[in-house]
Amino acid sequence: MTDYFVSQGMIYGWAWFLATVIGILLIALPLLLAVAMIIYAERKIWAAIALRRGPNVVGPWGLLQSFADGLKVFLKETIIPTSANKGLFLIAPIVTFTVALIVWAVVPFQPGVVLADVNVGLLYILAASSLGVYGVIVAGWASNSKYPFFSALRAAAQMVSYEVSIGFVLISVVLYAGTFNLSDIVLAQRGHGLGIVNAYAFNLLLFPMWVVFFISSMAETFRTPFDLVEAESELVAGHQTEYSSMSFALFWLGEYANVILMCALNAILFWGGWLPPVDWAPLYWIPGIIWLFIKMSLFFFMFGWVKATVPRYRYDQLMRLGWKIFLPLSLIFVVLVSGWLMLTRYGGAS
Repeated sequence: MTDYFVSQGMIYGWAWFLATVIGILLIALPLLLAVAMIIYAERKIWAAIALRRGPNVVGPWGLLQSFADGLKVFLKETIIPTSANKGLFLIAPIVTFTVALIVWAVVPFQPGVVLADVNVGLLYILAASSLGVYGVIVAGWASNSKYPFFSALRAAAQMVSYEVSIGFVLISVVLYAGTFNLSDIVLAQRGHGLGIVNAYAFNLLLFPMWVVFFISSMAETFRTPFDLVEAESELVAGHQTEYSSMSFALFWLGEYANVILMCALNAILFWGGWLPPVDWAPLYWIPGIIWLFIKMSLFFFMFGWVKATVPRYRYDQLMRLGWKIFLPLSLIFVVLVSGWLMLTRYGGAS
């Protein structure tokens, strides 16, 4: 796009700037629309599992329900508690929402369709997504209320616990792919599973790592059964308790943008990303971005399915799973993967 604007006589600096802004809008605007639609889809999933109807009044089949909820939130008054730290109280949801958006800069939707195809894309995602906890912690502390403060403490412990396991899982993927670039990781999965399937998940050494990553991604996004941060039965609404109007909406947008991101990472790192399941006609005639969306939709359905059926963990169970099961398991598989690659790919060279 930059080259096109330059060919039209624009200075390179302004051409790059304009192309970058357009690229950001092409990612951010569909993402916000997707957040509205997946909230509707998730409510429909919950309703189907509970043998209920779900949203079905506003718009055809209830499709406009999320937009009606957004309009209602937009028209409400923003209330700031008297004893809250006003500056930090207002910054916290902005931090959560901003961090949720900037991570998408390196996510490839198909070959060449990525805002920034950097060589350390996976490190960038790990670093940027870990900043999201600051929005929760700042919101909990700035609210000057006991329920949000407890939520902030839980969020800090929970994200640190599961980010460690996710880090070791990503090491296993990077060892197999030999790169941190997300596009190259997708291409490295071509024909990897059983010699014909485009996915790392069919590798016996990486399938357990995908299971760990999938469960940890639910914990990272505070999804049931790991929603101890905003447990309604204990903490009212956690760090969001004192928030209203658009401040509350920004938390929701950030939370669901992170959920979509985790669905995308599950597809990109373990299930071939934009690649078809196998390189057979007519499967490879379908655009890559469609395959990526199909895989993301399947993972989102699994997220909603788990939330509708699995009860919330106790806090000690949450910590035990992260530190006593996932951490040793991911460490063991890093050793197994590196040892296997030394024997097979590098001929046992030291």
